[in-house]
Amino acid sequence: TYTTDTKSREENKKTIESLYRLSVDIKKIRRLKEWVLLQDVAYVKEIAGILQEMGADETAVANILERCPEAILHTPAEINSQRALWQLVCQNEKQLIKLIEQFPESFFTTEYHENQKANILFLQELGLKNNIITRFLTSAPSIFYNPVEKNKNVIETLQRNYLSLGGSDANMKIWILKLLSQNPFILLNTSTAIQENLEFLQQNDFTDHEVLQLLSKLKGFIFQLSSTTMQKSMLFSKNVFKCSDQELKQLVLKCPALLYYSVPVLEERLQGLLKEGISVAQIRETPMVLELTTQIVQYRIKKLSALGYDIKSGTLESLNGTKKDFEVNYGKIQSKKERPIFNPVAPIQIED
Repeated sequence: TYTTDTKSREENKKTIESLYRLSVDIKKIRRLKEWVLLQDVAYVKEIAGILQEMGADETAVANILERCPEAILHTPAEINSQRALWQLVCQNEKQLIKLIEQFPESFFTTEYHENQKANILFLQELGLKNNIITRFLTSAPSIFYNPVEKNKNVIETLQRNYLSLGGSDANMKIWILKLLSQNPFILLNTSTAIQENLEFLQQNDFTDHEVLQLLSKLKGFIFQLSSTTMQKSMLFSKNVFKCSDQELKQLVLKCPALLYYSVPVLEERLQGLLKEGISVAQIRETPMVLELTTQIVQYRIKKLSALGYDIKSGTLESLNGTKKDFEVNYGKIQSKKERPIFNPVAPIQIED
């Protein structure tokens, strides 16, 4: 832990000089993390030396230290341990230094070194590929800070439930790895929360097969919800679409966003669609349109309208999907509009 009491402290001249020699923008550090410059002990030359040893040039070293100045407060031993740890999953030092340049904060968080190591080994044992683990280290570093027992516990809960919901032993490993690679933050949940959410779905008459379907479709994000928010979202949808419990269930299976998004989000998106002249009946027919933000919907409607496509009288399918899906649909409508209607076997009309 480092002191952040800056009132009575003076900047460490030796630290400033060492950073200056490395062409580091000291003003930037003063503006963002001045407390680093006030510490009595810093390892500027040593940390820069380790980074250079790994292949970082002068500009890269300066960028790393500007973005994560607290790196200089770690001992060379700590950084070398971290270097060895990340090498367990990196192909070579070239890849490692590239990752440090992009995600210095993740690399220089050394407080949980033992937990990080145990979790890397555990994920490798599970069968996750090293390139996926490096992605986790940079984009979801907090999952490595947990004691490995906690992460094992979550995985065991998922495995147990997968089998009890009718999943097969043969497919379990693939299912778990896919779920993890889609959403590593599953590991931040507790086993209790996972259990409660699955029970909530079963209590709402989703069959075991349907529960598994929802887990896969929602990429495990369902575990980050609470039964209360899911209940409110389902009730909101039931009232809006004026449907029975069975019909609501089918809508949720078609569009799991009805379960995942909170009532204010669903309400805002619904209002946005209604303002564009789209009816509730059309939304009920294609509920997946609620997965899109109001801004995206407005942009897509505008583009389609320019082609003379009337969204109010047509289907909402053309609005749906990812950006890529939409561009493909848009292209089809555009080419259909531009293509002249020509029948090669029709007689040619010639005026007398």
